[in-house]
Amino acid sequence: MSTRAARRPIAAALVALALVGTTAACAPQPTTQLLTGAAGVGSAQESVQDTAPGSAPQAAAGGTTSGTATAAADCSDGLPAVASADPDGSPEVTSGSTMADIRERGALRVGVSADTLLMGSRNPFNGDIEGFDIDVARQIADAILGDPDKIQYRVITSGDRETVLEDGDVDVVTRAFTINCDRWENIAFSAEYYHAGQKLLVPSTSDVESIDDLDGQRVCAPEGTTTLERLEEWEGVEAVPAATHTTCLVLFQQGAVDAITGDDTVLAGFAAQDPYAKVVGDAVSDEPYGVGIPAGQPDMVRFVNGVLEDMVSSGEWEKSYDRWLGDALGSAPDAPEPVYGRTP
Repeated sequence: MSTRAARRPIAAALVALALVGTTAACAPQPTTQLLTGAAGVGSAQESVQDTAPGSAPQAAAGGTTSGTATAAADCSDGLPAVASADPDGSPEVTSGSTMADIRERGALRVGVSADTLLMGSRNPFNGDIEGFDIDVARQIADAILGDPDKIQYRVITSGDRETVLEDGDVDVVTRAFTINCDRWENIAFSAEYYHAGQKLLVPSTSDVESIDDLDGQRVCAPEGTTTLERLEEWEGVEAVPAATHTTCLVLFQQGAVDAITGDDTVLAGFAAQDPYAKVVGDAVSDEPYGVGIPAGQPDMVRFVNGVLEDMVSSGEWEKSYDRWLGDALGSAPDAPEPVYGRTP
């Protein structure tokens, strides 16, 4: 049996998992809800979601540890893209604030992935959505509502991330969301909470070691991502867009594409699912992740930044990294140093 043929059962399982990730088919839990629909948008349904910590999946993939943000070109306001609003102290829910409205509603609405292993994915055994991004969302919910389980998860694609914020469908997005100047034009961001880099996933038998070896090959990346924008600029490479990261992986396992490019966090999860794949190459980009927040909510931006500072100082950031990413990407680096100075 060829390695590509051997991948077919895995691909079928992943398709099933992706479908489960956009429905609420199991028994409900009392405090956490899942919002679903054609693109992760629709009516509220109670879900099986009980995001109490569990066992992290085991992974083994090549890659370097993440680090702090590198220098980047300034945005039109003269500030670097990663600059956010100074929290000015510990997070506090004040009367009349955005956070007070969320507390009155009784749940934090969060846009997430349900198919990005290690960052945000549905556990097929218990139905929980879990990962590093989910831990960040839980910290925010706990700070506002006093309970990390009081979350309504809305499963979205990468291309939906700005739209659900602009339309007011969610309060925040924690979905491997790269901070950049163009996005600041439409939404707001927290300070950086994780620093990723774009790499390649190729078959374990491949001789490809970097983007220089991809001439004439088909490479997949999700629509609506900075990864796809960069891929389309690579000479000699056929860019293949897909709706989600999981779709890219299925195409890869079916032999429809030769490689996948994406953030090392995402690719590490893919390698954990497919023993016939490996992560290669040095990072060709800096991908600073931030919490996406609707524009015009500076109080929420400052609050979330306070939560992130507390997450780092309390050791929760390092614990979450070790639980989800340590096996794949090595020992925990220092958390990104926040940059402040912007008024959202």
